[in-house]
This record gives sequence, C-alpha cells and structure tokens, in this order.
Amino acid sequence: MSEALALPTALLSVEELSVSYGGIQAVKGIDLAVFPGELVCLIGANGAGKTTTLNAITRGVPWAAGDVRWRGASLAGVGAWDLVRQGLVMVPEGRGVLARMSIAENLQMGAYVRQDPAGIAADLERMFDWFPRLKERRSQLAGTLSGGEQQMLAMARALMARPQMLLLDEPSMGLSPILVDTIFEVIRQVAEQGMTVLLVEQNASRALAVADRAYVMESGEITLTGTGVELLDNPKVKAAYLGE
Repeated sequence: MSEALALPTALLSVEELSVSYGGIQAVKGIDLAVFPGELVCLIGANGAGKTTTLNAITRGVPWAAGDVRWRGASLAGVGAWDLVRQGLVMVPEGRGVLARMSIAENLQMGAYVRQDPAGIAADLERMFDWFPRLKERRSQLAGTLSGGEQQMLAMARALMARPQMLLLDEPSMGLSPILVDTIFEVIRQVAEQGMTVLLVEQNASRALAVADRAYVMESGEITLTGTGVELLDNPKVKAAYLGE
C-alpha cells in the first residue's frame, strides 16, 4: 500500500478487553478505537460498563484479558501515574478536585508535568476565558465550589496538562441545563482545536450531536457503532436513549 493510501493509526485502541469484579464480568471482550483528532463518545445505561472501560484504559482497574494500546504500545505494566506524562488524561466521574487548594492552585497542579512557564500562564488565562466563573473565584478553595463549578475546574485542570487525548467520564451528570451547555461548548471547542476526546456520557443526544463516531455499550458489550449522526437517527438508539 502506498503511503498516500495508508490508513491512519489509532491513537488509542482497546482490543478484546475484559474486566471482572469478583465473579461478575463487567466488560466482555470489547474492541474500540479512537483516531487522532476524533471526538468519540461511548453511551449506554447505568451499569453498562462505560466507566469501568475508562478506568481500565487508565489503569485504575486490572484487565482480566485483552489489551489497551496507546500510540501503538501496550499499556500493560504501565502505572496510572505515568499516563499524564504520556499525554493521556482523564476527568473522572466525581471530579476529584483538591478541596483544600484554591482554584488557581488546582489549575497549576494540572500542569505539573510541564516545564514551560509562559505556556502555562497562557493556558491558565485560556481556562479562565472558557470558564469565567472560575476566574471570578480563582482564590476560592475548590472544596467550597458547587458541583457544576467543580466539574468546570476538573476539566480545566486536565486541559492544563495539554494532553494528546482527554477522557471525560459523565461530565454533565447532575448539572443544570445552563452548565451542561457550558460544558459541551468547551468540549466542542477543545475538539475543534484538534484535541482527541473520548467521552462517556449518559446524555446521549448531546454526546452524539458533537461526536464524530460513537459506540453503544450494553451489559459490558459494544452493541452498535457508527457516526454520531448515524446513531442519532438509529431507531434502536432513539427508543433506548433518546426518549423517542
């Protein structure tokens, strides 16, 4: 095959991945891929295995079988603490902000792997442009923020690492409609600037509307895949996840 016709290589590939908790198989031999510059979403009901999949990718839970490859190399044996340095950053469900640090300090902690003070300062101002509410409260302790503000902070802190790929686990959960709009606008802007994103989200209509491609997960298995537009128009997806 000529170089001009060569297929792109996945930035992240999940290959026959299985994860078990005790005697329960939560993820059952799934395959998925995310290519550079894509926004891919993984949708499904509670308990489908979406969060477990993200936790397995980021080495938070052990694999029973299969492999996860990042930039072509297996993540088997790689510590979770090494992934940020490799450009793979996740915003977990529950946010995990540093409660006794200020907003500004949380954001600076997000850039701990970087050595470019001017770039860090520029990115800090960019985060404040994207999330004006954080700028207004930059000296406030993170633990005193509302749930929506903590979600904004968790996303901004992850972006301060300048990741190659951003993994988002249920970023709109529990937020007001206005804050959901803010979160999805930032996700759209991040994707438009070329960052690769893997989004796990229960708000299927919003996720599919911004996704290049999507996977549907049910009971630990991938049951459907296609473009965001295709799945928005899929009768099974409409009936199960879009209330149509």
